[in-house]
Amino acid sequence: MQETTIAILGAGAWGMALANIAEANGHQVRVWSRRSSQTLEAVIKDAQIVVSAISMKGVTDVASQVQSVPLSPETIFVTATKGLDPQTKCTPSQIWQTVFPNHAVVVLSGPNLSKEIQLELPAASVVASNVPTAAEVVQLVFSSNRFRVYTNSDPLGVELGGTLKNVIAIAAGVCDGLQLGTNAKAALVTRGLTEMVRIGNVWGAKTETFYGLSGLGDLLATCNSPLSRNYQVGYQLAGGKTLTEILANLQGTAEGVNTCQVLLQRAKEENIAVPITEQVYWLLQGEVTPQQALDELMLRDIKPEYN
Repeated sequence: MQETTIAILGAGAWGMALANIAEANGHQVRVWSRRSSQTLEAVIKDAQIVVSAISMKGVTDVASQVQSVPLSPETIFVTATKGLDPQTKCTPSQIWQTVFPNHAVVVLSGPNLSKEIQLELPAASVVASNVPTAAEVVQLVFSSNRFRVYTNSDPLGVELGGTLKNVIAIAAGVCDGLQLGTNAKAALVTRGLTEMVRIGNVWGAKTETFYGLSGLGDLLATCNSPLSRNYQVGYQLAGGKTLTEILANLQGTAEGVNTCQVLLQRAKEENIAVPITEQVYWLLQGEVTPQQALDELMLRDIKPEYN
């Protein structure tokens, strides 16, 4: 495709991985971060695509800053953040769409561990939007022989897959840290997916989306790799470290820690059963030990699998 000007907001591992893919595809890429010498306006000026790869806590603030920059009505926003806003309980794409109601917003999510992508190992991802042509443009920009991109018409489901699996990944890290074995891990991940689908359905996402790359695919990658920051949080909690210690030494943000708290609040408001999320929350709060959390899950009332 013809050269596209892309502004990447966020110079962390994920932002730089996306920048490298787009640059390798022959596009003009500009990167901005809070520590950047360039102004936000200079980076975004004339950009046809603006990619947000910042952590959840910065999304609302950065979106409002971007609002003051003159943009073409054709500019496409791509959100690559996985989380929930603590104040509004909204997803990143909902925040961007609220600030820019007349622009196309595309969600990019999938089993994409940044370090593996930086090593140019093969990966696949999903781009989803309510504007199909916008998703197709973004698909072309990022598709390559090492990064295969699919389109999807369920942006909320794609976004929730990447967001909710971070909580399950913390639990998976605990499972491995306690050396509970393959059977336990398989049960946890499977029931975790059921929990994700249950939440997604209530919030308006499609069930089938969670069985694709942005749901099951991302869940498998994050629950099985020490490269995952959320997995590391759980693994180290199982090893006896405190959450404060772990986060102080973690490179980057473990979005599942914040997501867990926001998710539990919203689930209680909407009467959604989230037993795994609940135990992860109490574990993060230091109210239960990893073993106590396990016991609570194992000793819940027995029930049919698909209720």
